[in-house]
Amino acid sequence: MKALVSQVKKPNDLLQVKDLRVGLLTASGLSDKSLNYLNDDDRTLAIKELIEKFLEPAGENFIDELVYRYLLTKGDALGGKARNLAGSLGERKFLRSIISVFNLSGINYKWKDNDTNTWLDKPTDDTDIEKRIKAFYWKKRQDRLMILNTNVPLVNKNVDLSILQAKVGDLKAGKQSIIHEPDKYIALGELKGGIDPAGADEHWKTANSALNRIRTSFGKKKLKPQTFFVGAAIENAMAIEIYKQLKTGTMNNAANLTNDGQLTAICNWVINL
Repeated sequence: MKALVSQVKKPNDLLQVKDLRVGLLTASGLSDKSLNYLNDDDRTLAIKELIEKFLEPAGENFIDELVYRYLLTKGDALGGKARNLAGSLGERKFLRSIISVFNLSGINYKWKDNDTNTWLDKPTDDTDIEKRIKAFYWKKRQDRLMILNTNVPLVNKNVDLSILQAKVGDLKAGKQSIIHEPDKYIALGELKGGIDPAGADEHWKTANSALNRIRTSFGKKKLKPQTFFVGAAIENAMAIEIYKQLKTGTMNNAANLTNDGQLTAICNWVINL
């Protein structure tokens, strides 16, 4: 970007360089997603404001100012991608542990492929399937279905992990689906894979609010499914609060995602629910 901008003598000339238009919009602080809601006039206005308010006042240093503003927006977007990646890696680690416990226990399972939306039998080679799992079905004493990241109608919010008494065929589209039957829920859990200790408390607050909402929603129907929490970054204050909830029975189980013993224990607990 710096090389392309260096061909320009003064900030206002940037409006004429078509190859820089997307970069200028980014430097204006607009995300790629926000561009879908703006027309050409809006975009041009954003670039003009960037030039008038920041680049012209920078004088001879307008190129550096532009590059820094571009990096500032891109850096924030990269941070978001990194946080999303950490979350998805946490989910994959949890699923990998579930698969390991299935294999060690000799339990056959079916899994729903998120890419094709089809149910598949337990594979001979399960390499990387954790990247595509939308749901699990297994039977130990009774039929169990675990669905990932689904909107639970009674709660009217997305829940990370929902475990129901159900078969593969019960997970249908629309209002005929088992997810619309509150009495079929066995347990609901929140999984936070973020590993930044500075954000740990915020993750817990979000998860705790979600779990309280679940208890309240089901409580209104005189139902009490079990609740659990799995987190990658657990600070001391959090740990004390989680332990207190476990002792009082407010929450039924919890585990640190980075502690293999705890992770295995909670996966074993899930499979035996």
